[in-house]
Amino acid sequence: MNSTYGQNRDERLKAASGQGDLEVNEAVTDLTGVKVVVVDDSKTIRRSAESLLGRAGATVLTAEDGFEALSLIVDSRPDVVFVDVMMPRLDGYQTCSMVKSNPAFRDIPVIMLSSKDGLFDMAKGRVVGSEEYVTKPFTKDQLIGAVQRHVSAKRREVS
Repeated sequence: MNSTYGQNRDERLKAASGQGDLEVNEAVTDLTGVKVVVVDDSKTIRRSAESLLGRAGATVLTAEDGFEALSLIVDSRPDVVFVDVMMPRLDGYQTCSMVKSNPAFRDIPVIMLSSKDGLFDMAKGRVVGSEEYVTKPFTKDQLIGAVQRHVSAKRREVS
């Protein structure tokens, strides 16, 4: 299964350890030209994601909270947005809901990031419109794989 929605905890752990079926297509690890916004109140998470995605060629913009993210999204029109579920001021669910309720931005894939892996949390992410749910700590393959899936899907729709 390619999405972490619908995977049980054991499948996600296997995928994170490289034993699962969430492998990154080695031929398509070049994310040059792909713009990604990473929203997390943790500087460590922002830097990790920025480093991993940046090494794959993506342009990565970061924000500390939902308010800052909304401004970045309007200004930069990213290809994919990763947003932490739990943040001060405007949490990830609210941020995702606002992005998805705006006709100009609703087609931007939003991927929830969270240390919570409960079904309720994942379902709530789906309800507000997120396309995927990645559990922290994440791996390089999980991040790049998520971007690849959603950018590839967007490119197929445009063609």
